[in-house]
Amino acid sequence: MRLERPGFTLDVTLALPARGVSALFGVSGCGKTTVLRALAGLERAAGRVALAGEVWQDDARGVFVPTHRRALGYVIQEAALFPHLSVRRNLEYGRRRAGAQARGVSLAPVVELLGLGALLERRPETLSGGERQRVAIARALATRPRLLLMDEPLAALDAARKAEVLPYLDRLHAELALPVVYVSHALDEVARLAHHMALLDGGRVVAAGALSEMLARLDLPTARGEGAGVVLQACIAERDAHWQLARLDVADGAFALWARDHGLPLGRALRVRVLARDVSLARLPQRGTSIANQFQGTVEAIGEDEHPGLALVRVRVGAAAVVARLTRRSVHTLELAPGLPVWAQVKTVALLE
Repeated sequence: MRLERPGFTLDVTLALPARGVSALFGVSGCGKTTVLRALAGLERAAGRVALAGEVWQDDARGVFVPTHRRALGYVIQEAALFPHLSVRRNLEYGRRRAGAQARGVSLAPVVELLGLGALLERRPETLSGGERQRVAIARALATRPRLLLMDEPLAALDAARKAEVLPYLDRLHAELALPVVYVSHALDEVARLAHHMALLDGGRVVAAGALSEMLARLDLPTARGEGAGVVLQACIAERDAHWQLARLDVADGAFALWARDHGLPLGRALRVRVLARDVSLARLPQRGTSIANQFQGTVEAIGEDEHPGLALVRVRVGAAAVVARLTRRSVHTLELAPGLPVWAQVKTVALLE
């Protein structure tokens, strides 16, 4: 799709997965919201938009389906609920807009999914910011969309309210089989929620792909800054009740990490985040250290960091990769180079639930 504005040109080609959360990530003004609005038909960009074979726009054939006829839900930063209606009636309004097919379906699954049962008779002004946003998401889902568009839905919330909503967003993509396109400039949100990521800059797609591979790329801006790190798929393989720890098997057993036991059952699949600042490297396995998480891998790439005295090193371990932030002096002292076997030490692991 292409859109010309004074001082800004959007020129984007994207193919996103038909299931899961695809994040559009980048700094403010890079074109994320414009892409979302073009997908919805709210911006008339030139090009083609199709969802699972259903064409919503094809300028070459003169096809343009208006927004109200596109089977989508749209959630923005502000909940934008009707203040004079209860939560229940706000949800019913969204369902009525979707036509006869949606009106014949119970709201109960959406209410349960987003934990709204106790809020149905309350007015929006009596709700917290997090509760209002959950209602806004439920209203979008009440239309039975085939695509959910979310434009920085947590940006207006403080840290406490954001933490309140995030578990419901986890459930959303875990339990529903519809694709979600999620706009954000917060890397922590993307790391927790997304499966696929497209990085935008200046109205163009710089890179796109699976989240785990994108975050491990040293040539992208996401590799720099305090939030730099990787997201790994893991499984709870063992629990140590005495020390209150859990062993996580990562990437189908490529290596294991010990983390605090959160009480999750054995066999539970989850994702973990390993920040570059929490990874160190050694040429040999270390003894007499408090860092219990050590595993062998191979240096795959070395890249620049924000500060000239620092470097980023990507270490490949089977199908997975971790990134370490080291001083350039350490890189020189260890004689690190692509292809060199090393031992990675991971100090801290964050479970993304």
